Amino acid sequence: MESQNNERASARALVFILVSAGCAIGIGNVWRFPTVTGQCGGGIFVLFYLLFLVLMGLPVLTMELAVGRAGRGAARAACKALEPEGSKWHIHGWFCMAGCTLLMMYYTTVSGWMLDYFVRFLSGSFDGLNAEQASSVFGEMLANPAEMVFWMAVITVAGFIVCGRGLQGGLEKVGKWMMSALLVLILVLVVHSFTLPGAGEGLAFYLLPDAGRAAEQGLGNVITAAMNQSFFTLSLGIGAIEIFGSYMDRRFTLPGEAARICVLDTFVAVCAGLIIFPACFSFGIAPDAGPSLIFITLPNVFTNMAGGRLWGTLFFLFMTFASFSTVIAVFENLIACACENFGWERRRACVIGMAALVLLGLPCALGYNVWSFIQPLGAGSTVLDFEDFLVSNNLLPLGSLVYLLFCTSKYGWGFKNFMKEANTGEGPKIPRKWARFYVSYILPVSCARDLLYGVLEFLPLIIIIAIE
Repeated sequence: MESQNNERASARALVFILVSAGCAIGIGNVWRFPTVTGQCGGGIFVLFYLLFLVLMGLPVLTMELAVGRAGRGAARAACKALEPEGSKWHIHGWFCMAGCTLLMMYYTTVSGWMLDYFVRFLSGSFDGLNAEQASSVFGEMLANPAEMVFWMAVITVAGFIVCGRGLQGGLEKVGKWMMSALLVLILVLVVHSFTLPGAGEGLAFYLLPDAGRAAEQGLGNVITAAMNQSFFTLSLGIGAIEIFGSYMDRRFTLPGEAARICVLDTFVAVCAGLIIFPACFSFGIAPDAGPSLIFITLPNVFTNMAGGRLWGTLFFLFMTFASFSTVIAVFENLIACACENFGWERRRACVIGMAALVLLGLPCALGYNVWSFIQPLGAGSTVLDFEDFLVSNNLLPLGSLVYLLFCTSKYGWGFKNFMKEANTGEGPKIPRKWARFYVSYILPVSCARDLLYGVLEFLPLIIIIAIE
């Protein structure tokens, strides 16, 4: 009987790892990571990225999970349960709710793009198209307001339907199946990329550090980009991961759980590069093509290769899985926050949240067509650019800094309480000897530096907009 209970507990722990990893695994892994890698010289960027993922991402992820598991609730409720009497750390919960909402205001639109391309490849829409025709599909999609709004709405409604079934009925079942299928698809596509002619050159660019390429980009720029990517890839700071900590039991230590999530997240990101860069060099495509790499360049690759319809369908199915896993994870946090903060039932929270995010997603979906005249970051920019800038460069580092201070300051939860919670259970533990200095001083300075960088970027934009 005891062994059966242990097996069930282990299986449930695995499910939680898969679901919570789904929140971290998303467009940032399979779209942004290869894009930044190509722009920053390949292998040298990957090396720094892995280094900063361990030094920065892993500790902050552990703290966010610790707050969730100890507080047993969404961000506001968890902080309120753990904070000293009379303090106001729980206000951060409202910030987390706003951050998750803002993230989903554009993330659902981008997820809709993935689903749109999956359907196009599945239906054969790219069959027989030349390079120019295949490249024009993306622009035509962006220019069609009905198409943009439709796929955004489909992603939003589907996400809330999954979450509405509850943790076990929805998130666990869908998350386990989706993440398992995602990992299988990744491996299939990686193996296929290895068979392409010229794949070795792409792998060398991607995996072998080259000081010359780093010097061309500026070593400081490469290091900064790697630091930001390693930090933001885990969706830290806005409570999206913290909510899954509240569902965890105390059988295993949190450093071990956080490490497993990081490994899965990194595996997907690295494999995305293994898929894309051999294909780029095989078909003579510049690896620094930027964000257009997936939606413009890769369709050309698929349409000019044997079985391209099949591989294009599988690739964008993989992209849809990756993005949708993040959508349902963040939706779960929003639902939990609404239930705790407003006293709503889960069904009511899902219905209201669904309607609200469809409406709030309209500016992003229409920002490429009907409302294209809105250019908040200057000529050529879009609503999506502005929303992503606010989240990535401002809200995420600010939120992460709050979690760090809450877990280390005597005026917050405190370092001793954090260490006790994080090290409870079986598995690797945080060494007390050096950890305090590192997480109390070095990490907050790093987060503050990223936040300051975002603020300094944002202030000139405000001034320019005000002048105009």
